[in-house]
Formats: sequence, structure tokens, C-alpha cells
Amino acid sequence: MLRLSWAGFRERWTLFIGAALTVCLGVALVQSSLLLLLSAVTLEPPAGTSAVDRMRFDEANGASAALISVTLGFAALFAVFIISSTFAFTVEQRRRDMALLRLVGAGRRHVRRLMLGEAVLLGAIGAVAGVPAGQAVMAAQSALLVRLGFLPEGFAGQWRGWIPFASIGVGVVLAVVSVLVAARRAARVRPLAALRDTGEAARVMTAGRWVSGLVFGAGAIVLAALAPVGGAVGGQAMALNVSICAAIALAMLGPVLVSLLTRLVPGAGVLGMLAKANVRDNVRRSASTAAPLILLVGLLLGQAGASSSFATAGHEELRRTTKAGLVVESIGPGDGRLSGVPGVLDVSTETSMPVAVTTTSGKAVNTRIMSALVIDPAAYGRVHPGGSELPGLRAGAVVAGPGASGYSPGDRIGVRIGDTDLGPQPVVAAVPTAIGGGAALLLATGTLPAGLLAGAPSRTFVTLDPRADRSRVTAALAAAGTVSELDDWLTRDGANRSATSTRILLVVMGVAGLYALVGVVNAVVIAAATRRREFAAARATGLTRRQVVRMALAESSIVTFLGLLLGLVAAAGTYAGVLATTAAVTGTATLDLPWRLIAAVAVSAFLVTGLTSVLTSWSATRGQPVALLGAQE
Repeated sequence: MLRLSWAGFRERWTLFIGAALTVCLGVALVQSSLLLLLSAVTLEPPAGTSAVDRMRFDEANGASAALISVTLGFAALFAVFIISSTFAFTVEQRRRDMALLRLVGAGRRHVRRLMLGEAVLLGAIGAVAGVPAGQAVMAAQSALLVRLGFLPEGFAGQWRGWIPFASIGVGVVLAVVSVLVAARRAARVRPLAALRDTGEAARVMTAGRWVSGLVFGAGAIVLAALAPVGGAVGGQAMALNVSICAAIALAMLGPVLVSLLTRLVPGAGVLGMLAKANVRDNVRRSASTAAPLILLVGLLLGQAGASSSFATAGHEELRRTTKAGLVVESIGPGDGRLSGVPGVLDVSTETSMPVAVTTTSGKAVNTRIMSALVIDPAAYGRVHPGGSELPGLRAGAVVAGPGASGYSPGDRIGVRIGDTDLGPQPVVAAVPTAIGGGAALLLATGTLPAGLLAGAPSRTFVTLDPRADRSRVTAALAAAGTVSELDDWLTRDGANRSATSTRILLVVMGVAGLYALVGVVNAVVIAAATRRREFAAARATGLTRRQVVRMALAESSIVTFLGLLLGLVAAAGTYAGVLATTAAVTGTATLDLPWRLIAAVAVSAFLVTGLTSVLTSWSATRGQPVALLGAQE
């Protein structure tokens, strides 16, 4: 059977090369993300780094590792989905071949073995090519992470000797598993039904697709409904995951949805009507082409819209809950230097420090590096009225900050800053959690030695006497640090939040999005490669070569439109979760959509699929129609 599989591969290489390409790129992407994650979690700070700076390094490195973990998750999701979709499509395109084998004496077991043999060959070829390709992808991802500031200069992913074996194994397993279900279905179909495309062979939806689509659809609805009660942290996580479940559900239900929605698309002229008929009549092909586009658009626009909206909500929340006139950014606490400036009524300094927080749950002990603010409780309450005056905050106690997670008032947690171990501390209160995050802990001034705070960054919110000369006060405060009007500081903070969200999206979705786009192109190429006789029949009935190409372009445009539409529906699920979460946490429903990105994705999708369709259909119509019709299929 392996020899027959290899012969089939050589004969139909144009059909199989796309499947091998998806394995290659999927293995490369997952391998790269995995190596970067392993390299990031084992990264050590430079020699001679102080204890506090080491904690800052570990805090930043932990955030980078979490970001790469999300990237790895998306890479694996795209790889599994696109590889399985491509292989299932490849099997579907060969249904008539399998029927002919059955008619000449092959049993179901032989058909399954043949297809699995082809999957092993394709998976091995793609995975072997994916190992060196993964090195190139890792270099590109490393450079991107360094350039965007998530990893330090000089960082490079480290090679692991076991990676080639794992990558090849994963590639082969994904290929075999992807083919297994389709092969079993193809082997069950009666040969004559497959040749005539009737009965079981004509079914576009299997029980597995129905169950998967409905389960993921129900999951999307549940996540969107629970997001408002998940709080600032849990609500955001659930809202972000809505589009993932919704995109998978819509892709699984694609054959039904594409058939229904195609009827609503207007068809202009004879070629338009033919294009609509082709999309409906071969809905498997249309749904397979739309599936990676649904996943790409749903996840990319869903994540982008959610990130932008949460950043905007966090900025507006901070604007509403901060009462001051000026902000002074400096190194070290500045209360003493600033409170004595003539014209200053009140100051509140927030000094940022890394802190190791140890929590226990039963016998499990967990230590995480987080951020803390050293504050004066009364002054903090006056600048941030929503946090009250925190009368319980003192030396020997802590308050859960706006970014707290995993502990609440009444708990006792271990607190360490650098080499200074504060021991178990009671959590005596909590300020409201913020949609934009923030410090995990609030510590009272006097808790830490002055020398430990001397090199820490701080911001001081200054309230001015209405009768004071603002320019003179600003000039006097400038001796202590950088002075900004509160509105200017808030605007800059909002811009930084948006820029950070954009950088995170670029890291998480950048390479995976390109892979999904390759999957779309691959589906178009595979579909056109099997339509030579169909195009020849169209030309034999009177259509010119240019008309056939225009018809194929119209089909591609319809499928692209439907893929974009269903992807936007998936993204809309996340937008609903965002509105509900921001309304529940901040009191104001916020939605900030990336219109430029939406337009760019739509235009790019039409350009890429249209150009691919024109090139492949032009290539497929070379030669005389009679010769193509008379050739062996």
C-alpha cells in the first residue's frame, strides 16, 4: 500500500503539495514558538544584577513568557485546524478515485490503508521540511519580540536536540489524525454512490461536524453570557475566547451556512449566476476555502477589537478615577521634595516596586513576581476616590491593588521585595479591580527602607492651590522630575496602552495570521487544480477562456465575501462580551473597533484570493478543451 500511496502522490502532486505545505508551515510555526518559550523561561539576568533589578527582570520575563505561551497556543490552533481542513479537503477531492478502487476489488480496509499511507508520506515530507523552516521563523519571531521591547537585546531562541524528532512526530500525527476521519467516511460510501454523487456521498454535513459546530457555538454563547460576571480579569479572558469558539463553530457549520448565504448574494449576468451555482453545487469545496478565512478574520478582528476596547476602557476609567492637576514622574519617592513647593495643596506619590507574592491553596504553594505600589493611604484615597482612604493599610499589612488576582481581604500572603522578606502579611482591604489592570499590591510608606526605594520609578499626583501661579509651580516641580498636565499624562498613558495592545496583537497573531492566509491561498490552489475537466467542459459549451477565468474569479469573490462575513460574525461575539464586561466593571459599555484593520483585512483577502484564483484558473485552462476532456482525470 505504501508503494501505491507513493505512486498516487507522484501522479497527483499538484493536489498533495498543498497538504505537505500546510504541515511544513504548521510544524515550523509551532516549533518556533515552543523553542522561544523554552528560551524565555530559562533566560537569566546579566551578571551583577541587584536583587530588586533581578525581580524586575523576572517580572518582565514572566510577562514575555506568558505572551509567547499565548502565541504558541494560537500557532497550535491554526496548525491543527488548517492541516486537518486541508487534508480532509484533499481526501474529498479524491472520492471518485476511491470509488474506482472499490469497484476493481479493493476493500474498505485497503482504501483506509492507502489514505493513511499517503498521510504518513505527506506528514513526513512536510515535517522534515518544517524543521529547517522553523529556524527561519524563530529568527524572525525573536527579532520581532526584541524590536517591540518584549525581550532584551541580544536574545535568541536556543536550539534543543530533541526538537527534530518531536516536530516530525507531531507533523506525521497531525496528518494521520486529520485523514483518519475523512478516510473512514470515504471508505463507508458505496462506490456507485460516490461516482454518481448521490446518497451518502452527497451529504455535506457529517454527524461529527454537526456536533462540533453546535458544541463550540454553545461554548461561545456561554462565554459571552458569563463575561460580565467574570470581573476585570476573568471577564476579559472569557470575552477574548468567544471569537475562538465562534470561529471554529462557524467553520464546522460552513457547508450549511455557505449554501444558505450564497442564495442571498446577487448574481449579475450569466457568469455571476454560474458562479453562484458552482458555489452552491460544490459546497464542500467552497466551505473548505472559506474555513481558514473564517478562522483568520474571526480571531484577528476579535482579538484586535477586544484589545483596543479594553485599552480604551482602561484609559477612560483612569481618567474618571484620578483627581489631580499635575503629574511629576521621577526616580524615588517625591513627597518630601514636592509638598513644600509654594502653591501645592496636596501630593500623592506612588512608587513602583516588584514584589514576590506567595499564596497557598491546601498544600500547593505558588510564588509570582508582580508589581506593587508604595503609597500614603490617605493621599492615595484623595487622588483615587474610588479606593477610599484605606485606613487599614499600615506597616505589617497589605491591600489588594487594582490588578490583584488570586487573593482577597482576609487572606495571608508572603511578600518579598529583593532581599527584604516581609514575611506573611494580612490582606486587610482591596481597592476596586480595574479593567486596565494595575498594581497587584498596595504597601504603606514606611514599610520598606528608604534606600530600597531610592532607585524606583514613581509618579506624584499634585493638587494645586487655585490661586497659585501655575507656571511658577510647574517650574519649581520640574527640579524633581518630569512635569505633565494631568490631561496630557492621561493622553500619553492611553497612547501607551493602545501601542502595547497593538504590539501584543502583532506578536500573537502576526505569524499565525500569515499562516492562515497561506491556508486560504492553498485551498484556492487545490480547488482549481482539480477542476481542469470542469473548466474544459465549460469552454466546450461556449465559454471563452477569459470568461471561465472571470467565472472562477466571481466564485472566489463570493466565497471570500462569505468567509469575511462569517468571520465578522465570530468577532462580533467577542465584541458583545467586551461591551458586557466593560459595562459591568466600569459602568460604561466601551467598544473601540479597529476600522483600518478591518478594511485592510477585507481588501487584502479579496486581493489575495482573487489573484490566486485568476492565476490558478488561467493555468488550469491551458490547452484545448477537447484534449483536456479526453485526458485521464
